[in-house]
Formats: sequence, C-alpha cells, structure tokens
Amino acid sequence: MTSDDRTGIPLNTGALTAEQIDLMLRHLPVDISFVDETDTVVYYSGTPERIFPRTPGVIGRKVQNCHPPKSVDVVERILKAFKAGERDAAEFWIELRGRFVHIRYFALRDKAGTYRGTLEVTQDATAVRGLRGERRLLDWDKEGS
Repeated sequence: MTSDDRTGIPLNTGALTAEQIDLMLRHLPVDISFVDETDTVVYYSGTPERIFPRTPGVIGRKVQNCHPPKSVDVVERILKAFKAGERDAAEFWIELRGRFVHIRYFALRDKAGTYRGTLEVTQDATAVRGLRGERRLLDWDKEGS
C-alpha cells in the first residue's frame, strides 16, 4: 500500500487505511498478539521494545508451541474457557527483570457471539503503578514529557 492510498477499511466506527491501522498498533504502549479460533498465531505488534520478543517465524504456529512447557496447561485452560463461553478475559501480573508486567487475554467474539480468537495485551506497567497525585491535561509540558 502506498501512502497515497487512502481507501479506508470500514470499521464499526469510521474507517482507517491499512497503513493507519499498522501505525496505531505499532505505537500503542502495549504489546499485542492475536491468535485465531484455530489457536494459530496470526499477528503480533512489532513494537520496538516488546516485553516478550516475537519473531516473524511465530506467525502460523500454534500458540501452544510459543509458550514454555510449564505454562502450556494454563494456556490450554484459558483457550478452552474462552471457546466454551465460560470466560471472556484472564489477567496476570508478574515481576520480570525489575519491571511490573501486566498480561491480559481477551476472548474475541463476532456479533453472533461465536469465538473468533484471543487477543493478548502485555504492558510494562511499572511507571503507571508508580504514579501519584494527578497531572491535568494542561500540565503535560511542565515536566518535558
């Protein structure tokens, strides 16, 4: 797609080009991975500082083959609960190399309620966890952020 191609992909609220979608996903302050309804990894955001690195070779692999053996049982239980409609989300948090990491899984369903896949969202929440008080919108430039 060239930057001149502004034909939007119709979305629930508005339309975006594929380039705009890619830019948004790569600039979110979270890592995103998507596993389809067959447990196949079909997408991950290529953010510069991923918490859990991914390589292009993960695309097309079963998600169970992308986790350490000791956690595969938990992955299977989450997917089973999502597919059965028993759960819509699962979340965990861990301390990793001095960072507080928040990991969330969301079952994605279409309008008919059919399970279409799982979205994994991982965030380094260390800085967020340490916030105190408040900073108003108009105060954003006082600290050079």
